[in-house]
Amino acid sequence: MVVNLSYPLILASGSARRRSLLTEWGYDFEIVAPDLAEPPATRGQALTPPAWAEAMAYAKAYLVAVDRPDAIVVGADTVVVHGEEVIGKPKDEADARRILTTRFAGRNEVITGLAVLYPPDRQIILTHVVTTIMMRAMTPPELEAYITGGAWKDKAGAYALQEGGDKFVLSLDGSESNVVGLPGEKLEEIFNRIAK
Repeated sequence: MVVNLSYPLILASGSARRRSLLTEWGYDFEIVAPDLAEPPATRGQALTPPAWAEAMAYAKAYLVAVDRPDAIVVGADTVVVHGEEVIGKPKDEADARRILTTRFAGRNEVITGLAVLYPPDRQIILTHVVTTIMMRAMTPPELEAYITGGAWKDKAGAYALQEGGDKFVLSLDGSESNVVGLPGEKLEEIFNRIAK
């Protein structure tokens, strides 16, 4: 359900998946991708994975909000945790193959940090959402097809539910849209708080 907001809405992300979700949910919004070179998520080991995702989401939102104090700015960042390892976006095809071969099957936690900065006094809501997924291993032909198809590109954990990755899911506990990159239920809750 669309929440009526009193200020313009900006998505601080170049992600086509996040843009698609906001559009699907019926929001009118602008897209302003922040000029931010994202460090590998593994460098954030000094922080917990949720704290890392929140920090990156805040950095994205802040960089946009500085120039748009009139708007509600939403930043988001997603990481995947497999065992004790934080998995960000693969660097290249070889890295995607490594992740999908050795860090794919089993229990994964998908964590999306959310930062919402909003008027009138540039208030901040910072939170995160965790979705737990159990994945089955890919067969060699499935792995090759997935690599060739390119669905791993620019995806935390090297997979995307919306691009064929859902057939490897054994169970999903939590927000499905969170796995795509933007937890809709939490965002609606935040927008309702802002709208009051």
